[in-house]
Amino acid sequence: MIARILKIVLPLVVLAGAGGASAWLIMSKEEPKARPPEDRRPLVEVVSTAKTDTRLEVSVYGTVRPRTEIVVVPQVSGRVDHVSPTLREGGFFPKGEVLLKIDDRDYRLAVTQAKAGIAQAKAQLDRERAEAGIAKREWEKYGKGEPNDLVLRKPQVAQAEANLASAEATLESAKLSLERTVIEAPYAGRVRSRSVDLGQFVAVGTPVATIYATDFAEVRLAIPDDRVAFLDLPLTHSYAHPDTETDGGTGPEVRLVAVFGGEEVEWRGRIVRTAAELDPKTRVVYVVVRVRDPYGLESGSRTPLLIGTYVRGIIPGRASKDVVVLPGGALVDRDRVLVADDEDRIRFRTVKVLARRNDEVIVSGGLDAGERVIVTPIEFAVDGAKVRVAKGEGTDR
Repeated sequence: MIARILKIVLPLVVLAGAGGASAWLIMSKEEPKARPPEDRRPLVEVVSTAKTDTRLEVSVYGTVRPRTEIVVVPQVSGRVDHVSPTLREGGFFPKGEVLLKIDDRDYRLAVTQAKAGIAQAKAQLDRERAEAGIAKREWEKYGKGEPNDLVLRKPQVAQAEANLASAEATLESAKLSLERTVIEAPYAGRVRSRSVDLGQFVAVGTPVATIYATDFAEVRLAIPDDRVAFLDLPLTHSYAHPDTETDGGTGPEVRLVAVFGGEEVEWRGRIVRTAAELDPKTRVVYVVVRVRDPYGLESGSRTPLLIGTYVRGIIPGRASKDVVVLPGGALVDRDRVLVADDEDRIRFRTVKVLARRNDEVIVSGGLDAGERVIVTPIEFAVDGAKVRVAKGEGTDR
């Protein structure tokens, strides 16, 4: 009987204990703390704008080329019997250097023959003049009326004079050919290439070398048409007189920069002329910059500006007022920036990009002094969206 009662009572006691424990746990549970709503506004950095005056610079690129370059060709034929040691690729030579000599024996013989021809022509002329004198005296003594030209031997004298003039011209031509057996350097320069050697037979007009002058080098720079307005660059005249060999130009000074051995090297040149027209395909204007003594042959203390070097030309421009200098990363869509207004909302501003300088960009228009320009990239920027501005940002640049 007792065992039967225990079977009924024990489960009830266990259930009652479990219910009491559950009630105690529920009553002793702490109330959950309320979490603040998550701030999903993007965190951005800003810079405060300041108006300033600056002088713009335009950076463009070009390749160094010779100011003067020619292909050397002989004007007479013959065997080469002398080649200057300087006539080799990369060799330097002074003005007047004898670069090449052609065997001149045939040409010296031609000069001797031409001199003999002159002696014969002079003897013939003297004879004809003497005979003309005799004919005139005989006519005066025995003739009647006016004598004709044949009687006075005028055609024969004229023929003899023409023969003498022809002989003299032949001598001059022979002397000129003899002079042309020696090819001298027309200027101080350097050899680009050579295609002749000692003992080789060369014909008239056969290229034997390519040389260029070393007194000046030139760089042709392409300036986009939308940058021309920033430069004081008259397009209607040349800065260098074409007849002045030593003229380095009087145009604006240009800095030319290239990298040699991991280091930037700079040269100075001047704009000497501009192209005749705007390129209709690329919309650029070409200017030519001239650099004096590119190899440092006069100073002897500068890095040579080698022909073919790709350089960056930095051209000083006009002074610009009330511009804003911003980090390059502030630009959005090439001509827009994002501004955080007084309520920390995004506002779009359209600006005019005047120039880029290192990691900065110079703009005008669209911004007032003291505005906060966002420099943090925002993937999906919406006008009017709120942002969080990082503390300590917004100092004047």
